[in-house]
Amino acid sequence: MVVNSAILLSGGMDSTALTYWTLPELAITIDYGQKCAQGEIDAASAVCRELGVRHEIIHANCSELGSGDLSLRTPLAIAPVSEWWPFRNQLLITLAAIRALEYGIEELMIGSVRSDSTHRDGTPEFFAAISATMEYQEGGLRVIAPAVHLTAGELIRASSIPMSILAWAHSCHVANFACGRCRGCNKHYETTLEIGLDPF
Repeated sequence: MVVNSAILLSGGMDSTALTYWTLPELAITIDYGQKCAQGEIDAASAVCRELGVRHEIIHANCSELGSGDLSLRTPLAIAPVSEWWPFRNQLLITLAAIRALEYGIEELMIGSVRSDSTHRDGTPEFFAAISATMEYQEGGLRVIAPAVHLTAGELIRASSIPMSILAWAHSCHVANFACGRCRGCNKHYETTLEIGLDPF
């Protein structure tokens, strides 16, 4: 059975590799008020043009609610890592799901990988729970994270994405160009080493 699928495409290495691997009908990028929004949009747009994937951009300014690196604010005391934004994945999945239903999408993919389990909304248990919540409601939309048990490097290798497309990926959490210091930039550097490339 053919399933109409969409992906939540941030333009980072993980969601870019998953987009190349699965070629969904629709990619959705969300500007929710994060400081790196334009960099993510530019990267995701370039990837979708290269792959011929329909691209929808949603603007929903939630910057007043953010904390941590992505909002350039001090993380809350309960933050497990510096870039943690409370309920971010729940928020993004909800916004993407609203748009996805307009296109008759049955399955929404998230590009989370194993290292995202440092926060609970990046764990397999979270994705099972949020999918059950979405499936219960009208539309019956499923949420899946196909690479959640893989490292970023394993996902990239499995996808066979060419470097000419992966090179568009934007990983910085604090700016529209790589700062070279935040956790996103550090992960980008470490993943580049993991897949055997010289990052310089």
